[in-house]
Amino acid sequence: MLNSSLSPELVNHSAFECLRVVELPHLQATFAEYRHRVTGARHLHLAADNPENVFLVAFKTMPEDSRGVAHILEHTALCGSEKYPVRDPFFLMIRRSLNTFMNAFTASDWTAYPFASTNTQDFDNLLSVYLDAAFFPHLHELDFAQEGIRREFASDAADAPLVYKGVVFNEMKGAMSSAHSVLYETLNHYLFPNTTYHNNSGGDPAHIPDLTHDDLLAFHRRHYHPSNAVFMTFGDESVLSLQTRFQDQALARFNDVATPVLGRDEKRYVAPLSVEAAYAPESDEGPQTHHVMGWLLGSASDTNARFEAHLLSGVLLENSASPLRAALETSELGEAPSGLCGVDDNSREMTFLCGMEGSEPERAGAVEALILSTLEQVARDGIPLADVEAVLHQFELSQREIGGDSYPYGLQLLLNGLSPALQDADPIAVWDVEPALARLREAIKDPRFVPDLVQRVLLDNPHRVRLTLRPDAELSTRRDALEASQLAAECARLSEADCADIRTQTEALKQRQEETPNTDILPKVTLADVPAQAKALTGERVPVKHAELPLTTYAQGTNGLFYEQVIIELPHFSARQTQLLPLYTSVFAELGAGTQDYKQLQQRQSAVTGGLRMSLSARTTRTQANVAQAHLIVSGKALSYNQGAFQQLLDETLFNQRFDEIARIGELLAQLKGRWEGSVTGQGHALAMGAASRGMSALAAFQQSHSGLFGIRFLRELHSANDLTALAAELSAMHSLVLAMPRQLLMIAEPETLAQASAQAQSIWTSRTAAGGETMPWVVPTERVNEAWLTQTQVHFCARAYPAVPTGHADAPALMALGGILRNGFLHRAIREQGGAYGGGASFDGNSCAFRFFSYRDPRLTETLADFDASLDWLHSQPLPASALEEVLLGVFADLDKPMSPAGEARQDFHQQLYGRTLADRQSLREKLLALTSDDIVRVASDYLRPELAQTAVIAPVAAAEQVAALGLSVQKL
Repeated sequence: MLNSSLSPELVNHSAFECLRVVELPHLQATFAEYRHRVTGARHLHLAADNPENVFLVAFKTMPEDSRGVAHILEHTALCGSEKYPVRDPFFLMIRRSLNTFMNAFTASDWTAYPFASTNTQDFDNLLSVYLDAAFFPHLHELDFAQEGIRREFASDAADAPLVYKGVVFNEMKGAMSSAHSVLYETLNHYLFPNTTYHNNSGGDPAHIPDLTHDDLLAFHRRHYHPSNAVFMTFGDESVLSLQTRFQDQALARFNDVATPVLGRDEKRYVAPLSVEAAYAPESDEGPQTHHVMGWLLGSASDTNARFEAHLLSGVLLENSASPLRAALETSELGEAPSGLCGVDDNSREMTFLCGMEGSEPERAGAVEALILSTLEQVARDGIPLADVEAVLHQFELSQREIGGDSYPYGLQLLLNGLSPALQDADPIAVWDVEPALARLREAIKDPRFVPDLVQRVLLDNPHRVRLTLRPDAELSTRRDALEASQLAAECARLSEADCADIRTQTEALKQRQEETPNTDILPKVTLADVPAQAKALTGERVPVKHAELPLTTYAQGTNGLFYEQVIIELPHFSARQTQLLPLYTSVFAELGAGTQDYKQLQQRQSAVTGGLRMSLSARTTRTQANVAQAHLIVSGKALSYNQGAFQQLLDETLFNQRFDEIARIGELLAQLKGRWEGSVTGQGHALAMGAASRGMSALAAFQQSHSGLFGIRFLRELHSANDLTALAAELSAMHSLVLAMPRQLLMIAEPETLAQASAQAQSIWTSRTAAGGETMPWVVPTERVNEAWLTQTQVHFCARAYPAVPTGHADAPALMALGGILRNGFLHRAIREQGGAYGGGASFDGNSCAFRFFSYRDPRLTETLADFDASLDWLHSQPLPASALEEVLLGVFADLDKPMSPAGEARQDFHQQLYGRTLADRQSLREKLLALTSDDIVRVASDYLRPELAQTAVIAPVAAAEQVAALGLSVQKL
């Protein structure tokens, strides 16, 4: 029986009951909540006039140890199911889909399986695969061995040592090479001594080998039942259609309510705790100790408590004028505030973290005293009302903004509501913050509200941990030695039958990995489902002729936000100035301007904007590898009613930027250095590819001269030099060059706002004439690269690059497709499945004019470089079926056609035209891609990927020095 009282798109299936319907006008959506009558499974739906439909199913998963069972189950569930008994349907479906997002996530207490697509048939296909994977997976023992953990002998020799292998095992080795990951996991270990958050849900590499296949099966039986699940959807699909598929393809087979998986509150400390731990630093230069304090707060399901915690965090840490951040940034006890500062509300109970990095172990007490004295001062003296209101302004701006540029907007909303939904809280409180904001606006009128909050939530809270994480240069060596000794002891206990079993499993897994899957049983879309025309802008673009500078406006539905960019041609910087470019862009809007110091300017920004920032934008031209265009982009956003104040602030910041706050420049340098140093374990593959291809275009060489691995090294040297007065003068000189360059404006908003903003811009910019300066020249690179960067990471990041062509070249479309052909046909199996790396592949990059191979969090070095070469042998050894090319092209078009936010769509259109990528060019590329043949792919591989042209860069553990030497790679020091 259908519920006929609902609007047609919200009418539910008879197997479900509707619990409530709530309009969410700020999100331009309607929320509806349903419950499955038999199992109790919940379905939360956000109905929106948006063709990008999003689905996820999530389960409460609460591991009782750090063996990584929830994480490994997430991987293994996607390796074949009852309806789709093929190895690895997840990666196979990526190739047979026009999805805009496909992935799976493991958090501390939940596991989610989300996807998104704008194509109705594709959405239906993916839904079928995801439902079967979540509820009826095979969980084959060999898939557990591949994705999780296994033992293998290092070679066929009788005395070969035993080694650990597994995708998750190596993923977590890479993840736990990051100081911030170690810091976060260690803090949770002590803040939560008795609950699931005590454990590393991703898996600690020291404990993952203890997990068994039987443990995995038991965890699935306990946690992956509909009673423990929540279904979440977004978009214009009807609820009836969705629930019919949920019921028919999964829920109809369950006739019970499982024992609930329940979390529990932590037992509270009666006195603060101080602990110390060690981590392996990436270098031995400078102070590298972290001191962080953490408090366990209240329940995340308490809406009032959650918003009070975020208000408290904003008041203390929002910007450099906020009292706690100001104390941490200006203190000489360390180099910068910790990257973990703020509230974490993703667990059952919230935490508040703050601290410093770049310190010394003996300063722990002094850092703690600094933090507590700052909190005591706030509790005693209070906070100006305007500063508190500025934090609430940021809440409102965040609530209104339509995202979707990095990943689907609907998915952002669903993930924001997921933790509350699983913690028995109301997700509406996250999606509609206006009631909470109204309550806080009233509460802050009491000048004691914030001080009393600091006193109650932090100062009077004894459940507090102070963690000192100190560097230990020998830790990696000892850890590797311990793993080797454990394996040796395990090997010594093996009987002949045990050894035979290991070799049998190794061979069985190899055979399974080399099988050709029967993909005919998987659903798919085809190139016939790809739109024939390149996507054009849906809004209105209007060039406005001002005498002073060009202005382009876009009328878009931005939900009450105003966006502006100032686009400035990049001046002719010297080699030294080019190296300083990342620092120059990062200090913009972080220093004072005119008569206001940086703290005053920061508070002003928080009160009227969503922030100001400067970034570098550059592209190689479509036809010449050694010619590029580059601009500095000043970007900002504001609520529409603040656009006038925002424009005035942008003008004052750009034209009156001060460089006389010397100490502040030193603080910003230390913070930038810390962020870049921490990027290696997460972005190592990109860093290695950038290094390998730096000699292949003028832009690639330019980018590597100031960013990437060389940029990290330069920032370290600059920080060590400590000549801040001279540095400030250099930055000021760069700014003078920038202000002399030609510029133009971009504005995006709703039509009525644009009319006002355009008139105001004309009055503001009348006096801002640009004298005109010399633009950046482009130098033809000559360097060949064959190098290794040795660090304290536990895994490798390998890259090999070949010179290619710019995007307008006739061979560019075939090179775009070649990467997917090599990944799908060879590299995924060889590097990820057999080699155990977390990821690997190949791609064409039109800016560096290079074709690049890469691996990510890889246990191997020599073998992976050999696999890069072997993939080319594979390509030339057999005919390439047309189906393989179609699968790759589906992925290419899915990337080209990804939807964006209204503002993002406008920005993209403007910058495409700025860099000469017209709609006609994009249509031509589309037609050339559709016309590709297998012969085109093989030909470009033969023409461009020749052995003598290869250039290599790797990031490797220090322990790999002998391998590096044997490969003839020169060693670079980070």
